[in-house]
Order: sequence, then C-alpha cells, then structure tokens
Amino acid sequence: MEAFEKLKKLIADAEEDVLKFDGGNKAAGTRVRKSMQDIKAAAQEIREKVLEVRDAPKPS
Repeated sequence: MEAFEKLKKLIADAEEDVLKFDGGNKAAGTRVRKSMQDIKAAAQEIREKVLEVRDAPKPS
C-alpha cells in the first residue's frame, strides 16, 4: 500500500530531528512537531482507506 510506505518514510525522515531534539536542540523540536502532524495525517489517510475497503459492498 502506497500510503503505508509514505507513512514509513515520514517516520524515518523525522528520526534525525528527534535525536537532535533529545540532545537539546530546541529548533529540532519545532520540526519534530511538524513531522508529527504530517505523520498523523498520513495515518488518518490509511485508516480511512482501510475503512473504505472494509465497508465496500462485496460482489456476489
């Protein structure tokens, strides 16, 4: 699923800033918060697609 790959990439891309923030870089914290918003949106997109597929009428 393409949306899941996008989510994994967003998480991987955020890792560097998370580590920088953990080391005391406050500017990295701002970038982490933005990344988390993007991750949240991507996860919501996946949830919606899963529900769409689950609720789709099944062919007889």
